[in-house]
Amino acid sequence: MFTIPLYDDNSTERTPFITWAIIAACVAVFLWQAGLGPRGEQAVALGLGLVPAVLFGYAELPPQLQLVPPGATLITHMFLHGGWAHLLGNMLFLWIFGNNIEDALGHGRYLLFYLLCGLAAAAAQIAGDPASEIPMIGASGAIAGVLGAYLVLHPYANVRVLVWIIVFVRLINVPAWIVLGLWFAMQLFGGLATPMAKGGVAFWAHVGGFVAGILLVLLLRPRRVMLLQPQRTAPFTTAPMRAIGQGRQYGREGGSGSVPDSGFGRGRRGPWD
Repeated sequence: MFTIPLYDDNSTERTPFITWAIIAACVAVFLWQAGLGPRGEQAVALGLGLVPAVLFGYAELPPQLQLVPPGATLITHMFLHGGWAHLLGNMLFLWIFGNNIEDALGHGRYLLFYLLCGLAAAAAQIAGDPASEIPMIGASGAIAGVLGAYLVLHPYANVRVLVWIIVFVRLINVPAWIVLGLWFAMQLFGGLATPMAKGGVAFWAHVGGFVAGILLVLLLRPRRVMLLQPQRTAPFTTAPMRAIGQGRQYGREGGSGSVPDSGFGRGRRGPWD
């Protein structure tokens, strides 16, 4: 069975400039990495990735790999990726869920929120082994924060998921609390089951970013933004593949995600917006 989330049923009011900019930056950096060849990619991962041992002074990179100060890698590592699957998976989730969090927080708050989630994710991963010499790269920790925020703002929203079982191909509306709850459970299980020294997927960064996203959205959201917002379309409805992007035909109230339709959140905006 093959499943992949495609989009949600939440409309937005603001154009998600920050989300688009982050996606564009990650793609541009990845293409630059790929053009350097295998040895160049490895050098970039060490020089711009987050190496805990270097950050805390347990180790030092060769001069030719000291591309930025160690503290700057707390930010630069969020824009690096280890392969096409890593990049596309992260960007898909940011594309689906990021626009709604940016819509709720406003552009300035959202950028601050995203970076803080990335820092919290890094801290969670580093805490297990501050002397690790394995570079940490990827936007997934920060994006995990976006998922955590989405869970507390839109738990009953539906995510349109493509389900492919041999010849059976359908789009299914799955409540966000199920999609995100299962994702978080998988990260937690992966973190408990995988030794920190082994490297690979930074499960604890995902867990830390997700929890940080829940807490930070509670602190940063404008007072007019409600928590636990109600569902907009009927859950578990199915549709054929041709229904992609035609949310109004399938569901109770309809509306494909990410279109400027909702009146929620209108009104005077502050200096962060």
